[in-house]
Amino acid sequence: MSSTQSVNDIKRQLEAEWIRFLGINSAKLHSTSLEGSSPPSVFVGRYGYPKVKVGPLLPPVHGDTSVFDKPEMWLGKGLEEILRYRLALVRGTITMKVDEKSRQLESLQDMTMSTRPAEGQAIFEKSPAAEIQALRKAELDSEVTPFGLSAPLKSFTFNTLAASDRRIENAYYDTDLTAAKAMVALYQQGVEVSRISKLLSIGMLGIKKDRKIVPTRWSISATDSTISAWLVREINNNQSIDSFEVSQFSHLGNYYSLVLIPDDIWSFEMLEIWIDKNGRTAIASEYEGPEGLNHPPSIAGAYFAARLAVVEHLVSRGRKASVLVIREIRPEYALPVGVWQIREGAREALRRQKRLFEDLGNALSFACLNMSVSKAEIISKIKAFSVKAKQAKITDFVNYSAD
Repeated sequence: MSSTQSVNDIKRQLEAEWIRFLGINSAKLHSTSLEGSSPPSVFVGRYGYPKVKVGPLLPPVHGDTSVFDKPEMWLGKGLEEILRYRLALVRGTITMKVDEKSRQLESLQDMTMSTRPAEGQAIFEKSPAAEIQALRKAELDSEVTPFGLSAPLKSFTFNTLAASDRRIENAYYDTDLTAAKAMVALYQQGVEVSRISKLLSIGMLGIKKDRKIVPTRWSISATDSTISAWLVREINNNQSIDSFEVSQFSHLGNYYSLVLIPDDIWSFEMLEIWIDKNGRTAIASEYEGPEGLNHPPSIAGAYFAARLAVVEHLVSRGRKASVLVIREIRPEYALPVGVWQIREGAREALRRQKRLFEDLGNALSFACLNMSVSKAEIISKIKAFSVKAKQAKITDFVNYSAD
């Protein structure tokens, strides 16, 4: 089967899943009232900032729906199943200013602290099904993260909230703690990264006068960036790893090779290779030295998601390294599901058996072995080579560049 046929098959399966969901839940989605169990979860849009759409995510089902919005539980699941989770979450929306304080916002914050899915009811100005015909005709776009239907809210209530998570409650009521310190403290206490980003998004963290709601997309990258930057500082005094290490993993049409390089000085680079259905390639990379990154990465939130996975692995080992992450995105990745899959994919790679090498050349040869572009082309795009060309430990970059 050709690559184009494979991609088309995947898209047909995803479209069939969308139609199946609409058929099963047609009556509920045509109503202006919806009851269900929020994971718990909220969504904050970014269009129109600083005036944005905010509201709860509510599926037309009851019970334990936590998996619907918990990416840490999605590793090993296919695009079709992940799409099923996303489509099930209907977005109720209210327009708010990002610094607005209201009873509606407080209700969403109370729900977000819940230790279990929250039973609730949304009353809409019009039924979510008003979008169905347009979405039936629309092709699944590889540039758009999948979401379910949405509708403007008249009101929403949560009838049975479980007890609040004490860790989150403490951070919420500590109005003298900066958002960055609150995120790190929650991470240290075992709160999932995906949940910390929701707390930041709905304006629950930080010094009281500075709190505001943050678009969901931005809060995810801010959380990955803040926690990973703190972890980088934690490894400063660690000893370097002893060998060149290569860890690999693939899922959802994404292929990862992570190269850990013995070095007393931290550096991190991520290279992305995009392959379209016609076999054309595009390559981009981003690099930071020990001073960190002082600009938005060209590969956006993917960079911080991968950096978090790598540096938490080094912290757990009590070691230090320079790191190269190579991510190849193949046409089978027919529908983007968010940067969580980069974070979890890199985490899984590092949990697996690693290959050890005595020199960087052989490590890179192995890392590039199953990629769609040559090792020479990959090396030509790596910024670390020019940055570290004069360092003795990196001189063998040049020796193997033509392999």
